[in-house]
Amino acid sequence: MRLIPSLALTLLVAATAASAQTPPPTLEERMSQAEFHAAGLDKLSADELAQLNAWLGAHGGATTKYVTASGAPVFYPDSVEREAIETHLVGTFDGWKGHTVFTLDNGQQWQQAESGSFSFRATDNAKVKIKPMMLGSWLMYVDTCGCSVRVNRIK
Repeated sequence: MRLIPSLALTLLVAATAASAQTPPPTLEERMSQAEFHAAGLDKLSADELAQLNAWLGAHGGATTKYVTASGAPVFYPDSVEREAIETHLVGTFDGWKGHTVFTLDNGQQWQQAESGSFSFRATDNAKVKIKPMMLGSWLMYVDTCGCSVRVNRIK
């Protein structure tokens, strides 16, 4: 009779240790093959991909979601679902130049988050869609020019 509690305790300790050492899912597990290829990750060497997976594992945080309720792979660094925003820019849009701030008609302000510039013919109150992307980033599509730029919300 004493053997059963000892065996149960041993199994519990072993299961706890195994679950504590389970590595976080790799990019290959988080993304579909098409997403993996579209992101250019298939061009990385095995060592480069291992380094990237290790960094993501160390910096992913405890609130990371790896799949939706339907099982589709996603990666959000926060615990809140993010939804696309469809609105218009306030004023004239003529592109971006490094750290351009975009004011939306809903009062939000978003700033260019990537380097580079883009010029376009001046357009008033351009229609935009800001949608969440992988790894916590956001992409703003400008309907008039069919162009897009990564942005961060600042207000």
